[in-house]
Amino acid sequence: MAVTLTQLVQYLDYYLSCDQIKDYCPNGLQVEGKPEINKIITGVTASQALIDAAIEQQADAIIVHHGYFWRGEEPTIVGMKRNRIKVLLDNNVSLLAYHLPLDVHPMLGNNAQLAKILGITIDTTLNPNDPTIIGLQGHLAMPQSVTEFAGQVEQALNRKPMVVDSGKPVQKIGWCTGGGQGYIDQAAAMGVDLFLTGEASEQTFHSAVENGISFIAAGHHATERYGVKALGEHIARLHDVEHQFINIDNPF
Repeated sequence: MAVTLTQLVQYLDYYLSCDQIKDYCPNGLQVEGKPEINKIITGVTASQALIDAAIEQQADAIIVHHGYFWRGEEPTIVGMKRNRIKVLLDNNVSLLAYHLPLDVHPMLGNNAQLAKILGITIDTTLNPNDPTIIGLQGHLAMPQSVTEFAGQVEQALNRKPMVVDSGKPVQKIGWCTGGGQGYIDQAAAMGVDLFLTGEASEQTFHSAVENGISFIAAGHHATERYGVKALGEHIARLHDVEHQFINIDNPF
């Protein structure tokens, strides 16, 4: 059973509340392909490797978290971007991308899915009074040492995380997948024991130490594999189309 491209885009734009979220890239359809879709490939980033893999699998559409046309980037279609888009157009494959709408979705979002994988119960956002802040806070069923929780993260994500250990037990956790290290001070202000994200900046270490909390950077790619995969599985169930998640490994 197929779904039309128009139906798919309209549904996802509505389901992910794209019109309510201010972003720095276009969400939704970015490259238009064939009007009917039988097979969807999902992945984190619309890299050449993912596009090539999707074409090899005879996909009709690709859905990613990191697409194209970011604010502030060079707008010309040259070099790497030209090569990627040309392959999509030559093969009549559509590209859909959902960035912040996929981070914040309460069920299929990156933050919600990471909590599910790591056994964190979601309590609220990092700041209930500021809806623009992306990130959540929640708790573990029982306190753990930082070493124990970091081991759990490593096992779940199959990636050794970067850890700053305060030496205190961990139960209340704040997190934001991807490049969310800028939220560490907000998380500390909410009284978390540990803040988890994908990346770390030089100043992140000092924020963790001086705020007296632990910190884990588990990889931008590694923490954001799960939202788009869950979204693809949701679409497959809803529209009875074929779906495959392809992980293009990325150490960052």
